[in-house]
Amino acid sequence: MKKFGFVFILILLLFFSLFDFSLSYAKIYIDIDSPSFRRFPIAIDYFTNLGTGNNKKDISKEIYNILAQDLEISGLFNLIDPSLFLESAEDSEPGNDDKINFKDWSIIGAEALIKGNFRYSGNYIEIEAKLYDVFQGQFIMGKKYTGELQNLRKIIHRFSDEILLSFTGERGVFDTKIAFFSNKSGHKEIYIMDFDGYNVIKVTNHKSITVSVDWSTNGKKIAFTSYKNGNPDIFIKDLITNKEKRISHRKGLNIAPAWSPDGKKLAVTLSIDGNSEIYLINNNGKRLKRLTNNWGIDVSPTWSPDGKEIAFVSNRSGYPNVYVMDSRGRNVRRLTFQTKYNVSPDWSPKGDKIAFTSLNEGRFHIYTINSDGTNDRRLTANSINNEDPSWSPNGRFITYTSTKGGKKSIYIMRANGSGQKKLKVFSGEQSNPCWSPRLR
Repeated sequence: MKKFGFVFILILLLFFSLFDFSLSYAKIYIDIDSPSFRRFPIAIDYFTNLGTGNNKKDISKEIYNILAQDLEISGLFNLIDPSLFLESAEDSEPGNDDKINFKDWSIIGAEALIKGNFRYSGNYIEIEAKLYDVFQGQFIMGKKYTGELQNLRKIIHRFSDEILLSFTGERGVFDTKIAFFSNKSGHKEIYIMDFDGYNVIKVTNHKSITVSVDWSTNGKKIAFTSYKNGNPDIFIKDLITNKEKRISHRKGLNIAPAWSPDGKKLAVTLSIDGNSEIYLINNNGKRLKRLTNNWGIDVSPTWSPDGKEIAFVSNRSGYPNVYVMDSRGRNVRRLTFQTKYNVSPDWSPKGDKIAFTSLNEGRFHIYTINSDGTNDRRLTANSINNEDPSWSPNGRFITYTSTKGGKKSIYIMRANGSGQKKLKVFSGEQSNPCWSPRLR
């Protein structure tokens, strides 16, 4: 089995940016939140091979496809069809602005242009990528990367993040990961993949049932529940060292760990007195504080990004609904009234919304609601089950489980419900995705 720690080492060593030749522009090309927002027309030219290799692996095409996928998923760009291009990669020199005929790109409707080149030898590749403003006829931003050829997708994802930063003032999520559960091995184990479903790595091998995964604030650890020792206990796994330790194995349930924004403690569900209640524990499992004390079942805590409040699920009203309390367990208020069954809350990293699962007309669907209880909105609308929402670190996307196609699989969509896309994974069923923070 591959160890997960090496992935982070590769990110540090192979994604090293050799040279940043960006210019500092205050201009924001795309106002994401503007009511008059329109997709920005952009052309991606095929990258030029400057090396001696014959490009048998068609690296130019692969770079184009990765960039096109990233920008399409963002929902911010309108990609210009390459068949319309008047100027080919051979007609100009990437990096030589004087030889780019911006008029040819403007005629076909492009307002921005991506150009680049690469060299590769053996298993290593060097890529230079640049972004241009076609309308102004000027350079915006450029990067150079070196790394192993097998990490080409990671390199291009990183450049896609830089593109979004240049256009919106906010980085994308293309270099993030998603943890999820799969029964591929015959047991429910934890796997981690890139945001687009590639580079899947098995993280646990408990040969049992694992549930309730959550990322640490810095993305270097995960907390989860496993029945490895016969009881639902909470574990923490260091993804750098691959070391794992059990931090809570109290009598009864030890489930649903949720890391606090400061990374110093976890909100968890314990049933040490026979009833499921929410507690705070530290990273070593020491019990700090009991937050709920109610006859109902209290589960599934999720923190507000400022750490001042916690949303959770309780059936104290007779049916499971989402409630909010402050981080001391006080000032409890009910948030959801949509249906009789509302579960799996996840607080947006922007703090303004909470996503959750609601049972409606016999099917589970994903909803969002403002953190003050207003403006509930259903995001999925079909005759299949959609559940287990988890926000991307920029609050622009949600990953979730869907039974579209007959079995549980991982999907992503934009925060308004558009752009629903199944991620590439493997055989078996996948469920309960959890989006990573930005990896530090």
